[in-house]
Amino acid sequence: MIAPDLEALFVGINPGFASARAGHHFANPANPFWSLLHESGLVGRRLTPAEERVLLEHGLGITNLVARATGGVADVTRDDVERGREALVHKVRRYRPRAVVFVGLTAYTAFERRRRARTTARTAARSAVGRRRIRCGEQPDRFAGARVFVVPNPSGRNAHFTRLEMKAAFRGVARALGRA
Repeated sequence: MIAPDLEALFVGINPGFASARAGHHFANPANPFWSLLHESGLVGRRLTPAEERVLLEHGLGITNLVARATGGVADVTRDDVERGREALVHKVRRYRPRAVVFVGLTAYTAFERRRRARTTARTAARSAVGRRRIRCGEQPDRFAGARVFVVPNPSGRNAHFTRLEMKAAFRGVARALGRA
């Protein structure tokens, strides 16, 4: 779900099999993505995956870096990421969201890997991106003019963040966008 001039575009890594079967983003009932959007103040009520179109009414959109469904991120190939990256660049340039929110450090890292690989040795020496550890929150670089944020992937397979940490990261985006 994407439209021109969104406040923010959420970008997941790729759909899992439950989402692919349902035809909606973050459709696994165990995934708290939709609850986190509501609890953070980004949307006024808890939406279901089937209501993802309602995000547009809130100035929000959603897409994936990789369109191919897999059983997990380990099954996403470099070719998948490269094709997805090019498609995402095209979407962001075409639709001009004011912010791009990567849902998961893996999604952001996969997206940024190719850009960093293209950086010359001289530029890399001056670039903090090549050396810094990626953390949740707003990133220092912009993407086609859009602010860039990273929030934890709320998948049940992500044991690196507690529910409270996830909620805090989503709330940080809401605050930065003036919604909380």
